[in-house]
Amino acid sequence: MPMRLRPALGTLAAVASVATIIGYAASALSADHQDGPATTADPSADINDVYTWMDGTNVVLAMTTYPAAPTGAQFSNNVQYVFHTGSAAAGLGATTDPVDVIATFDASQNIHLWVGTSEYLTGNASATTGLSSTDGMVKVFAGLRADPFFFNLAGFKQVALDVQAAAGGLTFNEAGCPNLGATTAGALVAQLGTAPDGGVAVNHFATFNGLAIVVSINKTLLTKGGAVMSVWGGTYSTGTVGDAGGQ
Repeated sequence: MPMRLRPALGTLAAVASVATIIGYAASALSADHQDGPATTADPSADINDVYTWMDGTNVVLAMTTYPAAPTGAQFSNNVQYVFHTGSAAAGLGATTDPVDVIATFDASQNIHLWVGTSEYLTGNASATTGLSSTDGMVKVFAGLRADPFFFNLAGFKQVALDVQAAAGGLTFNEAGCPNLGATTAGALVAQLGTAPDGGVAVNHFATFNGLAIVVSINKTLLTKGGAVMSVWGGTYSTGTVGDAGGQ
């Protein structure tokens, strides 16, 4: 089985948007498995998840595609894989100063990576150590890896059944959300973290693989507008398929 995402990095350190504050050891992720037929028609363009975290002075951006990727799965040479980033001086509002991190692949699976207009590198990025720019400001890995997302599918299905069973007696607030007492809400949250019988949760994706693009970028290249960043990922095809997922 392919290695997990973090060990694979070696020295590498949707559209919902969550800001990442540079300098804090915070991370964010967004799940987007199993889309509709237009997207899954080209699984290499189908985003699983988008992740961001800080590694010292570097921003790490990670995107996985191709749900349940088989051995030998490849990135499409007709798809752009893009991390859209923006930055601001403070707050969690709209960010400006956009910098797109764009990856494409040729038929030999060599990556072509642009970080805005400031950095470009190309070559084979599938080795565990990845590929580095000449000035060391950018590093990238691209290849097959074990799906790093943990999803307790059995527990999730049990929660859905519990909510359906209680639906007739629920009342809703002005936003359309159900009014749940603390006991009921706590029980549902607990069920999401356990098996239906209350035992240990099982990761539905434990045996799944995906194609991963992981880019480590010196934060000065992405934070011209300030220390608060927003990130979302998208895939764009020369055909009709595409996908998006965000931070």
